[in-house]
Amino acid sequence: MDRKSLESLFNRIGEVKCLVMGDLMLDEYLWGKTERISPEAPVQVVDVLREELRLGGAGNVVNSLRALGAQVTVCSVVGQDANGEVLLSALGRQAAGTEAVFRDPGRRTSRKTRVVASNQQIVRIDRESRTPLPKDVEEQVCAWIAAHAGEFGVILLSDYNKGVLTQRVIEAAVAAAAKAAVPVLVDPKGADFARYHGATILTPNRKEAETASGMAIHDMDSLSRAAESIMETAGLEHLLITRSEEGMSLFTRHGTAVHIPTVAREVFDVSGAGDTVLATLAVGMASGLTMAEAAGLANVAAGIAVGKLGTSTVAPGEIINAVALGHHDSESKIKNRDVLPAIIEAEKANGKRIVFTNGCFDLLHAGHVKYLQKARRLGDILVLGLNSDASVRRLKGPKRPLIDEDERAHILAALDCIDYVVIFDEDTPLELITALKPHILAKGGDYTADGVVGKDVVEAYGGRVELVSFVDGKSTTNIIERVLERYSGN
Repeated sequence: MDRKSLESLFNRIGEVKCLVMGDLMLDEYLWGKTERISPEAPVQVVDVLREELRLGGAGNVVNSLRALGAQVTVCSVVGQDANGEVLLSALGRQAAGTEAVFRDPGRRTSRKTRVVASNQQIVRIDRESRTPLPKDVEEQVCAWIAAHAGEFGVILLSDYNKGVLTQRVIEAAVAAAAKAAVPVLVDPKGADFARYHGATILTPNRKEAETASGMAIHDMDSLSRAAESIMETAGLEHLLITRSEEGMSLFTRHGTAVHIPTVAREVFDVSGAGDTVLATLAVGMASGLTMAEAAGLANVAAGIAVGKLGTSTVAPGEIINAVALGHHDSESKIKNRDVLPAIIEAEKANGKRIVFTNGCFDLLHAGHVKYLQKARRLGDILVLGLNSDASVRRLKGPKRPLIDEDERAHILAALDCIDYVVIFDEDTPLELITALKPHILAKGGDYTADGVVGKDVVEAYGGRVELVSFVDGKSTTNIIERVLERYSGN
């Protein structure tokens, strides 16, 4: 997505209503410094300089959604204790709806205390309940979700395996969502992903996916096998596996896997990164993005989150700025043909589908732009082979081109739909096609498939030719003729 599209998305995100279900907890941080060893035992003494209390667990998903600008209601269970009161107050400060946060006198509200010194976490202290909900409280939760699921644009299940998301609660949520045609996104836990059967998408990390599938993931083949096993077991249409520094992989039951490379950043803390992924994926889907677009947005957000210490949220401005940095100036897209094959191989290794087209593109007009936009939608990366000046003269005559090759290359590279531009001097792009081996060879609809140069080469390794229609009446020749007609008498 480009900057303008993201700005529009975040401008309307306040209309998105999200329901978060799962295990709420408090994350307490004690920040300090260590300069001495205790005389009582061989341990460091931490002088606490600052204390911070945050919403954790499913509460961090709430934080992430609110930071993005979405409306949030929470459905969960906390104890009838002081920490429960603190937690409800924290949700209130986030303007999150708490009418479905039920109180259980026999439950201990989860609180995790992290001691951090010199930007390093020294110890974590957990005080929590892990037992499943009692039947009467479980019934309250199931009844509420059955009555209210249709009020939301998306439902998120944040499972920390602390007992709130029992099998009955999950089934009730999935059934109510299906009846209301609301997507259900799950950040899963444990080895049995079948318990989330019927959810729209699961977002496990690599380790969780290995545990659930019973397969070690060490390459793309094993990743695909593990994904297939999980999707079959859980009855999923979609699965997003986060793979740390290797990015994310989106699998669709009847589609091609999309592998999204990570954004290179220094990693300080991965705490809460999964919550960021879940929240951003949810708002993207609820805002009308495709699953692949929403996953790409989540990948950007996760890259920002891991660059912060603690379970930090990500703001829309940070995502917009990060995406804007990825749109380089036009010169960076123009590549020499001796370096482009290696670049394209790297793109293929990241799961990108390569589209190639070529032409003179002298006097760029709307017909050219619409053609290139259509070609770009055929895959993930569009490579444009641009005829050199000498090549154009041989094809079009001694008076062409009107615009020299360097100017044409920069104008074309400024288009968002074009990822790489390479100038070639031959009459046809056959050598270039042979070197790049694109998945898809696109050519104008005025050609026949058999007349496309490079068709045999591309089809020999399993690629295909796509004919893309032109806009009628739009051509450089027509523009030249109109100019001559209007100005020849002056």
